[in-house]
Amino acid sequence: MTVRRGRNFLQTPGPTNIPERILRAMHQPAWEYSGPDFVELARECLLDIRPIFKTQEEVFIYASNGHGAWEAALSNILSPGDKVLVPETGLFSFAWSNMAEQLGVTIDTIPSDWRHAIIADEVEERLRADKAGEYRAVLMVHTETATGITSEIPAVRRAIDNAGHDALLVTDVIASLACTDFRMDDWGVDIAIGGSQKGLMCPIGLGFNAVSQKARAVASADGGGSPRSYWDWQSRSRVRPEAYRWFSGTAPEHMIFGLREALDMLVEEGLDAAFARHARLGDATRAAVDAWATAGAMEINALVPKQRAESITTIRVNNGFDIKQFQGVLRDNFNVAVGGGLGQLEGKAFRIGHMGDINEPMILGTLASVESTFKILGIPHGDGALPAAIASLAAAHRQ
Repeated sequence: MTVRRGRNFLQTPGPTNIPERILRAMHQPAWEYSGPDFVELARECLLDIRPIFKTQEEVFIYASNGHGAWEAALSNILSPGDKVLVPETGLFSFAWSNMAEQLGVTIDTIPSDWRHAIIADEVEERLRADKAGEYRAVLMVHTETATGITSEIPAVRRAIDNAGHDALLVTDVIASLACTDFRMDDWGVDIAIGGSQKGLMCPIGLGFNAVSQKARAVASADGGGSPRSYWDWQSRSRVRPEAYRWFSGTAPEHMIFGLREALDMLVEEGLDAAFARHARLGDATRAAVDAWATAGAMEINALVPKQRAESITTIRVNNGFDIKQFQGVLRDNFNVAVGGGLGQLEGKAFRIGHMGDINEPMILGTLASVESTFKILGIPHGDGALPAAIASLAAAHRQ
């Protein structure tokens, strides 16, 4: 058994580090869930989560992970036999598509090489060709956790509008919320799907649906959506005045305690400052990877710099790189955890998360530990990664 001292550096793309403040907020006895104190706290969270999505619309909170929030969105607006368009972004666009297919929805995919963001012109072309208006929705992932690529939501919105199509724009912001600028109302998003375990710095366990009036009208129309109960947005459950209905039963109290603290922390920092911090850490990570890449054994997966995610960097490696061995040595010797490749990138990439409760010394420590592991394993890598990361951070703080 390996004994590890000091703090664990959890640099996976999720779950992310949970701040002590959030852990302390959760470490308390249960409250009377229908009593005035918890009702007020829950009401505050349901309202105060809206600015994180930059919306005036209703945000529904579920005791679920992100997959549950996916199903909530799908079941409210789609019926078996409906058709949707999915621009491929990586593993999670496939996983979401598979879920929709299990619900009886027909999927049309726009293929991708997993190295570029969604091409809005291709979305527009598909929608223009849909003369019968069969597509009920476009399902897009904002930041794809598998590939480390962020796609441009306003461009996809323009594609839908330019095509004159009525499809709903449904966006997964699980890996971008509170990490990267997202503006639900300004960008014309109909449904935004979030989770608690990444930029919100909370444990896994809360899923979110932020829902436009147009999407709610679709869900409330006769025959709208699929049979549902727990996931339902309508007046039978989650928008009733009785507080216990807001969570379709007993509330996940301790998750709400943690969420309340997370929302306070984000207000204290300011969303723009949080976005800038994620950008600094992303730039520093990419500067280090670019230096390592000069030896020819690895490279950043995202080929277009402006498409590189601020919350995660996916690094492709050559065939001589044993990912699991690398992760094990990094974990056992340095108490640092990074993600492996997913889907087409399994065994071909590793992923450094730089989202949530993380600062400059943490990312520098991670990068130093990764390079030390390269040296232990004899993995070819270029010199100068740490100086490049330090220079990047110093330049960002001088601005």
